Amino acid sequence: MNIIFRSLIMATLLSCANGNTKSDMQIEEPKTKAISPKDEENIIEPQSELDTLKGSIRARTDGMIGNVSMTIRYYSPAVRGRVIWGGLVAYDNVWVTGAHKATSIEFDHDIKIGKTVVPAGKYAFFTIPSKDQWMIILNKNWNQHLVDDYAQEEDVVRINVVPETQVTHQERLRYVIEPETEKAGEIVIYWEKLEVSVPFEILNQQ
Repeated sequence: MNIIFRSLIMATLLSCANGNTKSDMQIEEPKTKAISPKDEENIIEPQSELDTLKGSIRARTDGMIGNVSMTIRYYSPAVRGRVIWGGLVAYDNVWVTGAHKATSIEFDHDIKIGKTVVPAGKYAFFTIPSKDQWMIILNKNWNQHLVDDYAQEEDVVRINVVPETQVTHQERLRYVIEPETEKAGEIVIYWEKLEVSVPFEILNQQ
């Protein structure tokens, strides 16, 4: 028995030395993170019904006015039966017009909003909602968490617009870039039963 026992020990040691144990032969599979709607940039569609997604999801909208490209990136919260205006979104305060971080808008040609010429580039898109009118703000510091770093002196545009009440409910905050002509369009915000439109012109289009 001692001879057999010693033989088994020697075989085991040789196997370990050659790297042939079961544990050594196992290959660890790479761990992959499941992609959720929060990790993607979703296109928010017209939506009157409550959805099953939790929280504020990443979203984007793209538009072309003539040959000018525009992109808006934001986080889209849902109504979920809450009071939005004057409730979840306080009146008369600077709002990121989304959630989590500042909404950004980027365009590759100069545009004109109201009487202000805005050079091509990327900006934070803020608003100050009030009951009867909204102030639209473009700010140089586009990469902000909520309004933690907001500074009015970095604003490049401040313009007042009048919101409109819609019959159709929009469950998730939605941005749309609407062409009007080859040289003009609107940035439109839909949420709950409110619509806010910001007209702009394209300058120096080639």
